[in-house]
Amino acid sequence: MEQRSLTARSWLKTLAEEERRRLHLAALLGVLAGAQTVVIVVSLAWWIDRTVVHHQTLTQTGFILALLATCILGRGACQWGQEVVALKASLRIRQRARRQVLDKLWALGPAWMAYRQSGAIATQVAENVEALDGYFARFLPQMRIVVLLPLLILAVVTYFDFLAGIFLLLSAPLIPLFMALVGMGAERMNREQFAAVARLSAHFIDRVRGVGTLQLFGRTQSARRDVWWATDNYRRLSMRTLRLAFLSSAVLEFFASVAIAVVAMYVGFGLLGYIDYGPASALTLFTGLGVLLLAPEFFQPLRTLSQHYHDRATALGAAESLVELLNEPTQEATTHESPIESNAVATLEAVEVEYLGRGVVLGPLDLTLNPGDVVALTGASGSGKSTLLALLAGFLAPSRGALRKHTLPMAWLDQQPCLLHGTLAENLRLADPEAQSEAMQHALEKAGLLPLLERLPDGLETLIGERGVGLSGGQAQRLALARVYLSGAQLVLLDEPTASLDRDTEQAVMAALIEWVGEGRTLVMATHHPAIVAMANRTLKIESGHVEEVSS
Repeated sequence: MEQRSLTARSWLKTLAEEERRRLHLAALLGVLAGAQTVVIVVSLAWWIDRTVVHHQTLTQTGFILALLATCILGRGACQWGQEVVALKASLRIRQRARRQVLDKLWALGPAWMAYRQSGAIATQVAENVEALDGYFARFLPQMRIVVLLPLLILAVVTYFDFLAGIFLLLSAPLIPLFMALVGMGAERMNREQFAAVARLSAHFIDRVRGVGTLQLFGRTQSARRDVWWATDNYRRLSMRTLRLAFLSSAVLEFFASVAIAVVAMYVGFGLLGYIDYGPASALTLFTGLGVLLLAPEFFQPLRTLSQHYHDRATALGAAESLVELLNEPTQEATTHESPIESNAVATLEAVEVEYLGRGVVLGPLDLTLNPGDVVALTGASGSGKSTLLALLAGFLAPSRGALRKHTLPMAWLDQQPCLLHGTLAENLRLADPEAQSEAMQHALEKAGLLPLLERLPDGLETLIGERGVGLSGGQAQRLALARVYLSGAQLVLLDEPTASLDRDTEQAVMAALIEWVGEGRTLVMATHHPAIVAMANRTLKIESGHVEEVSS
């Protein structure tokens, strides 16, 4: 089993490393845009000084205006390039992150997915991955910009007047300090918010899927109140997060405004001659105006970082949820090797399956499956029947022992078959995309659904909802069984295939299935029905994970 080694920060750092070139380029373009802003500000102060103090004409200051125009265009180009490169890097990172999550879900398999809420998983795959966008597209490039650009501006201000530079240098650390203090609370709130979104998604989808049952028992009003309370709780969490965001912005603006005001007062009193200490007496309109215009630009990278600081908190909150999924223990997919007995479909030698926190749930088990075997798995609910089926399907790997099997086409039918919103034909073609109408009708006939098909005005083009909405439980089960016939599988694994069928339909369906399996296929099915057990040529009784073969 995998070790829980990932953390939200380490995972985000790993994702960023894979696009570090684009992120570095985005930061470089941001610094270049900032450097051109410095040139624009200094050139503007110079032009005003030449015009007001030295009374130069537009012709004499034309080269300054040309420099201003060039830098304005260059800054726009750099800002555009920064945004394009950063968004491209963010897109590629999110695609990679989503691929990791989907690969993890694939590795966890249907055995894990059966006990999870699909709404919460869909939220993780869609919304939580998208919540990483601001962190990579804006926050990370700005983190690099905020290290270099303020130093450049500070150097220019210090060159003009070192006292003004000292004022800026002393005020700068206060802003990141308070941003960090506020940001720690924002990170916690974002984690709570993403957890609330996942619960709300799962809650809503569960109510929508069960709306028929709720109407039948007159519980729709109660369900509506439950959804209202869940959404209201999410609203409260969202408002708390927004309040914190406004608080952090107010803190930043307060300290930035105070620092700029101090610089403005120093420049004003210096130009009026009230301060004669140090370089104050040498202040001119050019240097004073340059320092005054550069002071807001010194704090602008920090302001921008503050705006995107909540992108970081949001990304960490989303990453916590995603990393929890990525840290789910999985077992390596079963390696398909030739079995010890050349004519056997699969052999299990001293196999044990162990779940985290539950210990050994199945085994030790020795079993050989031969072509043509019809094996019935019996036992109480939770005894390990579904675990054995998942083991044979390759969804689980043995914790101990050896499982060897031929690489054969395999069909799996769960207790809750997966049916998609679409036509009957589209659902059947999941097993065989090239299946023709005659083959689909033949499969439906074996599954006992041909009479239903003949009554439907649209036939195979009849639309059904997700999970078989529009069909009864038994009809949905038989539609999934028809897919098994179309699959051409040699190893068929069924979990309670007739749980929703009446006795007559059950016997007809099972007779057709046994006849089909008799063509050299192997069938393993979990069941509680004695009539189904009687049709098998082998019976395995499972009690608390221990398997015993019962003589027929």
